[in-house]
Amino acid sequence: MVIFEIESDIRAMEKNAALYDEKNFDARIEAIDFIEFGIIDQIEALLQKATQPAQLISLKHRAEKVKSELEKIDINLFQKLRAKIRATGFTGNDFKNLVNEYVDFNLDHNEHQEEPGYDNLDLFINRLSSLQTMPEQTKELEPEMVYYQKTPARIVFEMAEKSQFTKEDVFFDLGLGLGQVAILVNLLTGIKVKGVEMEPAFCDYARDCAKALNLSNVTFINADAREADYSDGTIFFMFTPFNGEMLQEVLEILRKESLLRKIKIITYGPCTTQVALQSWLLFEEPQDAGIYKPAVFTSL
Repeated sequence: MVIFEIESDIRAMEKNAALYDEKNFDARIEAIDFIEFGIIDQIEALLQKATQPAQLISLKHRAEKVKSELEKIDINLFQKLRAKIRATGFTGNDFKNLVNEYVDFNLDHNEHQEEPGYDNLDLFINRLSSLQTMPEQTKELEPEMVYYQKTPARIVFEMAEKSQFTKEDVFFDLGLGLGQVAILVNLLTGIKVKGVEMEPAFCDYARDCAKALNLSNVTFINADAREADYSDGTIFFMFTPFNGEMLQEVLEILRKESLLRKIKIITYGPCTTQVALQSWLLFEEPQDAGIYKPAVFTSL
């Protein structure tokens, strides 16, 4: 009975022409995931007990063949998309429309989640990078520095949608990690973007990603956030890269910048609570929105 169901699932995917249409990225990702964890893993468990494994081995080969064919479609798709971005400089609505052809990023979904997780939009954005292996950290974190965690792509899309950036803005990502927020903000808005990151390997990775997409208006600075030059910045983003006294020290640097011009700070995660206590900042968003929503502050 189990073998019949496995064979039926494989046959259904072999005959499902929609999965082989490159536009159906969402469905294809779900199918690849199901093949790997719902079919192949199950076959391997059955093989451990089988006395006549020939049929199971045949089914495993069929499943692996379908999985390989679907993965090849995505490899070719993202090679084509990277080439298109490099050649034409897709930014703003052009980039959003491009993404929307392949994956749903309805921002209304964010309103109903306590803490937006990672989903197919993240997988799509990740694969726009030709670099898939995360580099090893080379420097030890100081006690108040927070280990790198990627900002969910939906949060970046929401931030770009609601923050009303202008072409004169210069966006800083403090603690840029692998550079996804900086690169995405540039693609979504076309504005000048700078990222500050103390880990050299992360900074190099981010530079290579931006270079692969021919993004000339994105700069990555390998520096401690307490020592970076923010003199042209107007918008500063933080996904809790540090906390405690170090966060307060960086906020004091930004306060001094705000004496020279109006600035905006956008936070995500636990650092929002501490930023909200700063008397020189006005909390634009409702204060009961939660720490896992983009919080926007403007200088007084």
